[in-house]
Amino acid sequence: MNGFGALLRLRARRDAVQITVWTLAMLLLAYGSSVGVTENFGTLQERSSLLSLAVANPVILLFRGLPSGTDEGAFIVFLVLPFLAMMAALMAAFLAVRHTRAEEETGRAELVAATPAGRWVPFAATLVHGVLACAVLGAAGALGLLVSGLAAAGSIVTGAAILLTGLVFLTVGLLAAQLFFSARAANSLTVSLLVATFIVGGVGNALGTADDTLTRMTSSGLAWVSPFVWAENSRPFSDDDLLPLLLAAVFSIVLVAVSLALQAARDVGSGVLAARRARADAPALLSSPVGLVWRLSAGSLIAWALGAAVVGALSTSLASVVQEVASGNPAVEAILDRLAAEGSMDQGLIVTLFVMVGVLAACFGVQTVQRARQEETHGTAEATLGAPVGRGSWLGAFLVVAVVGIVVITGAAVGGAAVALAATGGEPSLISDALVVGAGQAIAAAVFTVITAIVFALAPRLTIPLGWAIVLVAACLALFGTIFGLDDDIIALSPFAAIPVPAGDAIDQNGVVWLVVAAIAGGAASIALMRRRELAAGG
Repeated sequence: MNGFGALLRLRARRDAVQITVWTLAMLLLAYGSSVGVTENFGTLQERSSLLSLAVANPVILLFRGLPSGTDEGAFIVFLVLPFLAMMAALMAAFLAVRHTRAEEETGRAELVAATPAGRWVPFAATLVHGVLACAVLGAAGALGLLVSGLAAAGSIVTGAAILLTGLVFLTVGLLAAQLFFSARAANSLTVSLLVATFIVGGVGNALGTADDTLTRMTSSGLAWVSPFVWAENSRPFSDDDLLPLLLAAVFSIVLVAVSLALQAARDVGSGVLAARRARADAPALLSSPVGLVWRLSAGSLIAWALGAAVVGALSTSLASVVQEVASGNPAVEAILDRLAAEGSMDQGLIVTLFVMVGVLAACFGVQTVQRARQEETHGTAEATLGAPVGRGSWLGAFLVVAVVGIVVITGAAVGGAAVALAATGGEPSLISDALVVGAGQAIAAAVFTVITAIVFALAPRLTIPLGWAIVLVAACLALFGTIFGLDDDIIALSPFAAIPVPAGDAIDQNGVVWLVVAAIAGGAASIALMRRRELAAGG
């Protein structure tokens, strides 16, 4: 016996709660979006009008799928498939790293390798476990559409698209685990690739070609580098074409083969990319808790800031590019002229894309606070607190670095917007719009950071799952609230949707005052609560 079955059951038991949550979220989002779209876009004219607008407006195409016609099922998939696929991708990527690189980092993989399981059986168990988890999510997505009354064939194709997108990022996570010596670095690379391919897919679709009815588009060549576009081009409820999904299957097989080859060539616990050699003497930066946290967070901050700069650049440059591409279609030009006359297209693009900036900044803030939990469970926090450092000051250092990082990330987005605007010769007033929206998203990201800090102080075991959950729920509320037919007041409960936004020459303040109050009060409360509890190392 090589222990394959035992390792597979162990992985299933460890992930039972997480996979259940992901599955229920997938089922509810698929079913809820289908019901919501049916209620809000029930007529052919309503669907045709929105698709025509989407063909001309990159604000919509960047955060939705590929238009494939006015059929109700195809319209629903256009609105939600990229996000259903992203959910599977995130779950699969984290799962892959958790059961490979994280196991090596903690030393458990070395113990398992000393048994008859060796080095290869744990890898195989993780791969099979990940494939089964992705299949469960795909089935949940298909079931949600089926229960809402949509056709079986299109629902099954949608489920297959979700499954194979998750499989791609499962294998990306397995490869990243071979390359890096820490789970943190492997997760950062995987998430960076996920966000990058999602954005590239949206841009590629926005630069695609529309048909004469303005209800269907063909992706541009740029889009085909994105696994999300492979899923979208299966066109459920329209063409039901499984051929583009073969790209995902082949790509995944190649990454598995590469991962196996790399595992055969390296030692347990090491990465293909060796960690840089440590200095003989600690720099002065490490003499304070803030300096230490900054040193731990600098690498991930650079990655998040680069991503935000790219998104910011797109926010002020993409509209003019789409206008140029669409210049050959009179119907699209007419829609663009109407949008320009309303003064909404450029500002709308900034507001919409800066939601992604806010999500990136919030992810950094939440990740930084979660690093405090990791330091606690690994036992390294105890050594820090053995110095003249109080528990409140220690958590405060993580909050300071998180807030500074959030400012850097949103500032990078505004800087990218300014550079792109200067390069394209756009309207200079859009810089002030980017500043307003960027500042608002920075405040929103700070709210998520302090909420995670409060959870860390009160219920440390929930810091990681609950921290990511609140960001995901808030992002879905901001992006899908209108699809579900929710009231504006409910949508505004998401900090991403409660920020100041430009409206012509004015600025709608929304709920920014309450966000500022929540961020300040939450930060103070988390530090006060941290002073009242002991470390829970290994808990």
